[in-house]
Amino acid sequence: MTQATDRIRALYGAFLRGDIAAVVAGLHAEVSWTEAAGFPYGGTYVGPQAVLERVFTPLGADWKGFSAVPHQFITEGDTVVVLGEYTGAHRGTGKNFRAAFAHVWKLENDKVVRFHQHTDTAIVRDAMS
Repeated sequence: MTQATDRIRALYGAFLRGDIAAVVAGLHAEVSWTEAAGFPYGGTYVGPQAVLERVFTPLGADWKGFSAVPHQFITEGDTVVVLGEYTGAHRGTGKNFRAAFAHVWKLENDKVVRFHQHTDTAIVRDAMS
């Protein structure tokens, strides 16, 4: 494993434990965080506070048991691609969902400078309606 892989693996561990403060602490002050178009929180957010307010806080409010479980890490230099699976139940509808994801992480000086999400947003939207 590489240092970049270890760092990203640690961020998933923190997220799964509900330690959002540790995840946010791993973000560069000017991080560019992109959620897929069509995802409930789709868009690009700059800075840790924007990610917290526009992605992590709504995830916690809207979903019960939301998780992003990594299955495979593919690393080249400071870029890590993670293949995994989202699961959760929407609080408003009670519907469960399961959707594969690909996350592309770029690190600089051990901090996340860029994140890009790829997933089937229709599966997530179906759980919300």
